[in-house]
Amino acid sequence: MINIVLFGKPGAGKGTQAEFLKEKYTLTHLSTGDIFRFNIKNETELGLLAKTYMDKGDLVPDSVTIQMLQSEVEKNPESKGFLFDGFPRTIAQAEALDAFLESKNDKITATVALEADDEILVKRLLERGKTSGRPDDQDEEKIRNRYQEYNEKTAPLMDYYKSQGKFYAVNGIGTIEEITERLSTIIDKF
Repeated sequence: MINIVLFGKPGAGKGTQAEFLKEKYTLTHLSTGDIFRFNIKNETELGLLAKTYMDKGDLVPDSVTIQMLQSEVEKNPESKGFLFDGFPRTIAQAEALDAFLESKNDKITATVALEADDEILVKRLLERGKTSGRPDDQDEEKIRNRYQEYNEKTAPLMDYYKSQGKFYAVNGIGTIEEITERLSTIIDKF
């Protein structure tokens, strides 16, 4: 079983790359963004709670995110592996994920970070916001707030996974194909 954590700042291309990787490696793609949007659209209790944070450009609290993610993993007992997209975002989430996977006699195989310059990413998100309908992609101040949250809470995950020998940084700038090839070079090692 291969379990990959794919992370990077909003707009770094996680969703785009996840589509290719899930097909190539037959992984179940678990995007916290997609899970949140599904729960929000269906007005679940957790979805309504998550929406209050997302509308302000804040990250959803760990307890809410973890409950949603565990539910999705439980729905896919026959999976050959998972591609975690946008999760974990904090050390507490990483520890909760490790404990959850360990309870299923499993573990994270590798963590891959798509890295890109903030200014390039801000432009990407503002462009995406013109068609996505997502309010958090249409306001530069909210975008920059998400990056500040990322830097404060998510960046420490690099050290967490480096200490386990599971962290790999990938240049997130280039064509989709170039970035996919960079990711595949790492994942093929497992």
